[in-house]
Amino acid sequence: QVQLVESGGGLVQPGGSLRLSCAASGSIFKIYTMGWYRQAPGKQRELVAHITSDGSTNYADSVKGRFTISRDNAKDTVDLQMNSLKPEDTAVYYCNANLLLRGDPRTYKYWGRGSQVTVSS
Repeated sequence: QVQLVESGGGLVQPGGSLRLSCAASGSIFKIYTMGWYRQAPGKQRELVAHITSDGSTNYADSVKGRFTISRDNAKDTVDLQMNSLKPEDTAVYYCNANLLLRGDPRTYKYWGRGSQVTVSS
């Protein structure tokens, strides 16, 4: 019913930048929060940043000042601009959305398939 498709991952040198994008599609009535999580090998998935429908944002301490999350409510997209990347930012990054489906009063959480980000020289 709903798909979240990420794009923009890849390999970058330390200090470099990448931009991740995620587009939601399907039988969506309303999206509440959209966000980015990441999971490094051997570690649990962790929140990177999320943004509400009115634009309020929240960031993990480890990325504050370096990453910026933004969204386009009209297009149901969310982006993550990542600057000053460090090797410890290496992980699979997952897009997330909490939303209402058309004709259904329940809130659902959807995930993208993930996009690999590797920071290495």
